[in-house]
Amino acid sequence: MESPEWWLDRLYGELTKRIEYVTRMRTYCSGDHPLPMLPDKARDAFRKLLRHARSNYVGLVADATSERLQVDGFRLGDGEVGDTEVWRIWQANSMDADSDLLISESVRVGRSFALVAPNPDDPSTPLITGEDATQAIVAYRPGSRRERVAGLKCWLDDWGGRLMATLFLPGAVYKYEAPVPRTGSVGTPKWAPRAVRGEPWPAPNPLESVSLIELPNRPDLLGGAHSEVEDVLDIQDRINKTLIDRLMAQEFSAFRQRWATGYELPEDESGQPVEPFRSAVDRLWVAEDTNVKFGEFSATDLTPYLRAIDADVQHMAARTRTPAQYLLGQLSNVNGETLKATESGLVSKVRQRQRPLGEGMEEIARLALRAAGDTRDLSRIETVWHNPEFRTEGELVDALLKMSTLGVPHEALWERWGASQTEIAQWSQLRDRAATRVMAGDLSAMYGPKSGDADADAE
Repeated sequence: MESPEWWLDRLYGELTKRIEYVTRMRTYCSGDHPLPMLPDKARDAFRKLLRHARSNYVGLVADATSERLQVDGFRLGDGEVGDTEVWRIWQANSMDADSDLLISESVRVGRSFALVAPNPDDPSTPLITGEDATQAIVAYRPGSRRERVAGLKCWLDDWGGRLMATLFLPGAVYKYEAPVPRTGSVGTPKWAPRAVRGEPWPAPNPLESVSLIELPNRPDLLGGAHSEVEDVLDIQDRINKTLIDRLMAQEFSAFRQRWATGYELPEDESGQPVEPFRSAVDRLWVAEDTNVKFGEFSATDLTPYLRAIDADVQHMAARTRTPAQYLLGQLSNVNGETLKATESGLVSKVRQRQRPLGEGMEEIARLALRAAGDTRDLSRIETVWHNPEFRTEGELVDALLKMSTLGVPHEALWERWGASQTEIAQWSQLRDRAATRVMAGDLSAMYGPKSGDADADAE
């Protein structure tokens, strides 16, 4: 059996290697792209232009995907639209908001993590926290992409200036600390057990499983996960290179240069030529010699640069299945059906991303319910996702009315509408109360108060 120290060194090494990839994807998505290439001699002179020659299209690609991935609740497969208990725990940990952060992180850098732990202050409400991809890693049993055998969370304690690590194994939780490695140092840190007041070392693991859960984006069969923008970074670099070329043309070649022939330049007292004319809106160039001729060179045409950028953006849109109007901002006189067709690729991609991310979300909810002492069958838990397809309110209402004629329950229709689990529970209670009043003979619950009754109430 592998020792805790073996797992600590192994996972720390893998996490260190992964940080480079995560950092690169994150900087691209935030718009901090590498500066376009220029000759070394020209780089300092054009550094200001270089900083302006970055347009963050990959960030738009990531946002277009993550903004349509929203968790609306969980169902346990027992006929309920949404489970109220797991949603209570979810909201108590602010996961209705933090789940968006986890999803955005997964889309941008390939993966994110969540940690589930018992709550000593309230055992019925376990703790759920989101973890950064540069601070957490999970190991799976060889040959399996599901069974977690170890997890590591590693972070820098800013207060104490120490490197902290927590190793999660099914049987126990081990906590370590080490001096911060020097920049450029090779090898693993010198770990030592970290004592926590009132807690044994190692600490018991009441969940009896690795409570660090991975949320992968675009996973493969070998256990890898990929950023949504990983394979379009070269296109982004091409766009930035075209931008710097355009800015240089604007700076030095986009204005008309004038010339004159047959004109004798005046000289100053030292024999140096003097500029004969001053250009201005209210000034006129005059030469008495009839042999003098004036002309101008044409300005550099910027259209090829703009077309090259548009072509690269179209390539990025096609590769990522992002509607071109999202990236180019060109949309006019388009009907609803055409707009829906242009977004069909993005909607299909988002539905595909929901499945692996949903497995991770379900495992978080499953562990949280288990930590709270829930004895139900949790194997059929399912993530309820918000509909990624944008519809007008009229289209949605019409579709829901047609579904209601087929006997679809109100709760399911409200879920399709996009109501949260809290709203659905509240509406169900209001409907049940109204039905109870009708059964008691109070028809105003169904039809509303009569005008005479309203006047009497007013008096």
